[in-house]
Amino acid sequence: MPKSITEDAVRDMARDILGFVDNDLARSGVGQLTTFNQLGFLGVSDKPDGWYLPVNRAEVAVILETKASKVLLGASQVDELLKNVRIAQTQYDKVIGILFNGEEVRVFKGCEEIKAPSSLQKVSYYTSLFTIESIDKERIYELTAKINNCLHFEFGIKNLYHRMIFTACALVAKRYDALMVSGMDYPTFTNAIQSSLSKALIRDKKQNQKLELLLDVFSEIRMNLNVNSEDEKEQQHVKDLIGEFIGWVVEISECVNSSEWRGEDVMGIFFNEFNRYKKKSEAGQIFTPEHITDFIYQILEVSKDDRVLDATAGSGGFLIKCMANMIREAGGPDTKEAKRVKQHQLFGIEFDREIYALACANMLIHKDGKTNLEQMDARREIAGQWIAKHSITKVMMNPPYENKYGCMTIVENVLDHVPVHCICAFILPDKKLEKASKKQMTRILKHHRLRKVIKLPEDLFFNVGVTTSIFVFEAGIPQDGKEFFACYMDSDGLATVKNKGRHDVYGKWAAIEAYWVNVVTKQSGDSSCQWVNPNEHLSYQMPQKPFEIFEEDFRKTAMDYLMFQRGIDVKTFSEQLLSKALYGSRIEICDGDVTLVLPKDGDSNGRN
Repeated sequence: MPKSITEDAVRDMARDILGFVDNDLARSGVGQLTTFNQLGFLGVSDKPDGWYLPVNRAEVAVILETKASKVLLGASQVDELLKNVRIAQTQYDKVIGILFNGEEVRVFKGCEEIKAPSSLQKVSYYTSLFTIESIDKERIYELTAKINNCLHFEFGIKNLYHRMIFTACALVAKRYDALMVSGMDYPTFTNAIQSSLSKALIRDKKQNQKLELLLDVFSEIRMNLNVNSEDEKEQQHVKDLIGEFIGWVVEISECVNSSEWRGEDVMGIFFNEFNRYKKKSEAGQIFTPEHITDFIYQILEVSKDDRVLDATAGSGGFLIKCMANMIREAGGPDTKEAKRVKQHQLFGIEFDREIYALACANMLIHKDGKTNLEQMDARREIAGQWIAKHSITKVMMNPPYENKYGCMTIVENVLDHVPVHCICAFILPDKKLEKASKKQMTRILKHHRLRKVIKLPEDLFFNVGVTTSIFVFEAGIPQDGKEFFACYMDSDGLATVKNKGRHDVYGKWAAIEAYWVNVVTKQSGDSSCQWVNPNEHLSYQMPQKPFEIFEEDFRKTAMDYLMFQRGIDVKTFSEQLLSKALYGSRIEICDGDVTLVLPKDGDSNGRN
């Protein structure tokens, strides 16, 4: 049985981990004797266990409450911490409260508990929690549009993925501190990018193949702009365009690397926004909206210790989302755990060469050259063998939907090569499993169990006209006719913004996401929930509208039958009746009401 840790020992441990030491920027320390009064809160005799109080009171303060390891962190311990948090809030608008017993950590942003790493982190991690949303997403949308339009209409790069790769290579070069300044001509600018990528080859042997492929694709990009014109005005125009482009790239790069926000989300927004400019790639790619990648991460209960696979990785959206969330859970990008996540926890396969290059660039932008990302065909046995080597624990995928790209072959190959009990989520068209060959689905369900189907909002992929569901399988467990859970998220709260795609303009998604994570986890709680017999259906079943008949329906049917018996043409009769009613009637207006008075036979005045 583990030895109990005293409160004094826990306090000392917290001091060393947090780094609570006085400096020029903040009063900081731990103890049992120091009062708030001594710390500058006049007249307050309460004694915090630990404190971090910046000189600049606009910054974030941190209050620590420690307990012996045998003390459970329950309601009374929380009340004690929050009392001290409220004292600190009399001088600081932003206060983080930490409750710690040497084993368990509970964290409060103000007086509201938040999800945080299970192990205690440096104080810088906690102070960053208040600035996590300080970057304007609208600015990212705006920058993306400017970059796309500039490369498309000014530089004349017609291929969408070439525009994305051109920008991504510039971002990778910026990450490696390439010299990119306003006033550069085009050859100097592109040489700076290529030189930076080439020099990076020697920094990490694992990166060689990725960066060489990036260089190859980058060198193949062609544009219609005359970048070698001898006309001075044309030269200056090109320099001005390059200067603008560099400015946008620098701003995006600063957002990605910002310690004030989850920079990984910046590229998620950036790539998803870029992908909006094209309905579908030649490879059948439909890129997953960023908020749905986060939703799947949560319903699969992915943790920092999982080994996650996306066998149709696209630009790396699922892997980047996983990397962001897992690193945050590990305590931030500067931890040893974060390095382990990047090197050993993320696995991807992409067949299309240009999209693979884009995924590599996306990883490199995030200072990751060690993610296991391979270019191969996910339909083939060699890909299955590669998957089998890596002890995958979770799968998150949005494979190409068309049969010609082997959608269900990819799904089956993944399920057959991950370990038993591995949980796999695939975004597929609603009826994809039912339209697959009976032989194939019989084979899949003989070895793997369909656990859940979550039908997604019908306008999620509005630009490609396909309705989708998340299909969650447990690998290696036969279905044996057992029912699966299904539900229907009818709305994600996003709205279509003219020329900008779908965005959470009303801030509804956070609450909707929490609601549906709860429903899917509990497998109950919403009127759409149902249990489906796999021998009857392999999709969410929309409720049948009850059959209703009205007197008007009966009259219409009877009238249609009578006219049929007498040889009366319904269309001609309807036109004559409408003409008689409109143009052969007298109009009477009384108290604002308009009445058509039909004439009696032989009464031309219209009296009845």
